Amino acid sequence: MPMCEFIFDFGSPNSYLAWKALPDLEKRTSAEITYTPVLLGGIFKATGNASPVVAFANIKNKLAYEMLEIRRFIKKHKLTQFTMNPHFPVNTLHLMRGAIVAQREGFLDAYVVAVMHHMWEAPKNLGEPETIVATLNESGLDGADIAAKSQTPDVKAALIANTENAVARGVFGAPSFFVGDELFFGKDRLPDVEDTLLGR
Repeated sequence: MPMCEFIFDFGSPNSYLAWKALPDLEKRTSAEITYTPVLLGGIFKATGNASPVVAFANIKNKLAYEMLEIRRFIKKHKLTQFTMNPHFPVNTLHLMRGAIVAQREGFLDAYVVAVMHHMWEAPKNLGEPETIVATLNESGLDGADIAAKSQTPDVKAALIANTENAVARGVFGAPSFFVGDELFFGKDRLPDVEDTLLGR
């Protein structure tokens, strides 16, 4: 079975958009998608990168074009639930530590569904710990338990390790994908990911 690694941060709208397209890619390729939570802010700091909103702010027409590409992707994949979070950019440190907890305890899928929904479909300020807890509870998860476990040293260390390892492998932003050692950056590279998974 072909394997694809999805490197993501909830604070990236393009991570959300790519995530929504992954199930169809998975069906077409019979690939197994594995998820690697990272801290995008840590990646930016380590690589000197910045979000498009910052990086392209002073480049005439560039940011407008980025938004055009988002609208095209949304239309192509019929992602009608997407709503830009009014609190963007959101500090995702607690969310990404929570993802480590969820992955370790076997409910990462449910956690990702809940957080993506409340970040990009019914947007809330998920940079606030109390909002995270309430939101996870609303989604049927134990917000307080996840929050408590996300503050343990080993969980913090695991997120740092994921982030540093991604940078060491060439990652500079999210979403990123690996098929074997082959790196692909951005939702717009999903056709290339698919071709590689299918050996084309």
